[in-house]
Amino acid sequence: MARFDASASGTFLIGGDIEVNRLGFGAMRIVGKGIWDEPERPDAARATLAKLPELGVNLIDTADSYGPEVSERLIREVLHPYAGLTIATKAGLTRQGPDLWAPVGRPEYLRQCVLMSLRRLGVERIDLWQLHRIDPLVPRDEQFGVVRDMQNEGLIRHVGLSEVSVEEIEAASAYFRVATVQNLYNLGNRKSEAVLDYAEANGIGFIPWFPLAAGALAQEGSVLSKIASRLGATNGQVALAWLLERSPVMLPIPGTGSVEHLEENVAAAALDLSQDDFEALERAV
Repeated sequence: MARFDASASGTFLIGGDIEVNRLGFGAMRIVGKGIWDEPERPDAARATLAKLPELGVNLIDTADSYGPEVSERLIREVLHPYAGLTIATKAGLTRQGPDLWAPVGRPEYLRQCVLMSLRRLGVERIDLWQLHRIDPLVPRDEQFGVVRDMQNEGLIRHVGLSEVSVEEIEAASAYFRVATVQNLYNLGNRKSEAVLDYAEANGIGFIPWFPLAAGALAQEGSVLSKIASRLGATNGQVALAWLLERSPVMLPIPGTGSVEHLEENVAAAALDLSQDDFEALERAV
């Protein structure tokens, strides 16, 4: 085993049949500033992707809107044919410039997105495709319906949702099995607690985006910083270890364009938080 190995985070079965190590990789940060255009350090971005299999990271999360298109293209360039890797992608957010995003959920657009992701990634079926946002201007049943159709056609293996409520998960479940949910969640932002509890009760993978954020807990002298200092770890590593401890369905996907930072994140998989430390962080929030 490598010095850093994501297998220490344990495993989860996406959709009941795709086994992944729970600590994954978010491929949003391998593109340019504002999640726009080519990476500022393209060699570093490619080296980071190439390092993932060596570190046991076998769940990679991307989206057609990262770049846009750049992240998917780089993943194919470096990692295709994806032996032992699960590539998850998303669609439903359009781009108007750096840091600008707008949902579009028209059925014909979502179908185009899936077909284009298949081409860019070089696959015949997407193992995990996620609706990046439910478009409030399009009836959600139309969005769920076309996703169900594409799954029935064999273009998508498993379906996930992003930034949704429990009620929306239940509504989507009338059309397809919801395999994963990707919501904002971290040590400092627990607004999706009810969604996480629902996911755990129903065997749904929970992918927390922005997983390293800790808010005020990251300040010098905080409970988090004291625990990190005692364990010889960084605040971010403790935040990731806390996420992994929080629920067996938790699938954190910290992202970076640096091999050094990637290794630091993966090392969190082996960080052993005591029950006292876990509860101290809970109380601090």
